[in-house]
Amino acid sequence: MQAIRTWWGQRFIAALEQFTDSARLARGRGYANSSRILSSQLKQGEMSAKIRGNKNPYYGVYEEPVYTTVISLKPISDGDWQLLIRHLGSRAAFVSRLLLNEMPDNIEKPFELLDLHLLPHSAKDFKTKCSCPDYENPCKHIAGLCYFLSAQLDQDPFLLFELRGLPLAKLFEQLRKTSLGKALAQTREAQQEDLMPFVESYFTRPLALTLSGPCDPKAFWGSQKQLPEIASSQTTGPVPALLVKKGGDFPAFWKQPMAFPVAMEAVYEAIRKKGREW
Repeated sequence: MQAIRTWWGQRFIAALEQFTDSARLARGRGYANSSRILSSQLKQGEMSAKIRGNKNPYYGVYEEPVYTTVISLKPISDGDWQLLIRHLGSRAAFVSRLLLNEMPDNIEKPFELLDLHLLPHSAKDFKTKCSCPDYENPCKHIAGLCYFLSAQLDQDPFLLFELRGLPLAKLFEQLRKTSLGKALAQTREAQQEDLMPFVESYFTRPLALTLSGPCDPKAFWGSQKQLPEIASSQTTGPVPALLVKKGGDFPAFWKQPMAFPVAMEAVYEAIRKKGREW
């Protein structure tokens, strides 16, 4: 399960923990991953998912099942949303944080004035159901979907508005009616636009070449045209003769008037010359 980082994601889970058995929550964490949640969608304020379950002969389940699990929050009326958006869109502190895709710490203040809540406040805020045979609600599948949803809220806090019954399109439509909210709506929609590539492809396309025809093996091997000779690029650098030079110009065994390293360099050159002749 992905760790919940934001305070609003943690608040969402904290509300669930208030009325859910800790053992069920522990089992639910194991269902908050892609191997269990086969598909999910948020539509009309409801988060629904197809969750892979386990075989359980006790409940008469002998084949691995797939359950349908749904989570929703208590919706806020359209009239209350108009009042809330008007207040949110007129506060620079709210708009600036939402522009950064963050939930303001005091986001609940305008909701409390109307005796409402954006984040879940109690068990009455949750409406859940699952097609599994477990009679307890929330079951481990619902708990797993809640953990999965809280991780998505980490990435996009605007999902809370949709869970409370205000679709994102309608949210931005109402925000445009306020001076500061208009900037938020335009920025958010610009982030969601698909980037169009400036070129057809970012990779070099291969060029098709037309061959003159099949090559005759006899003409290839018996051709009088000679291949160009490859010039030898072998170059030999000077031999440093470090061991020779360490003994000095006139070591004890050397009785000639010419310095010993100079004489050895002449020997090295003669050896190199002989090697090239071979």
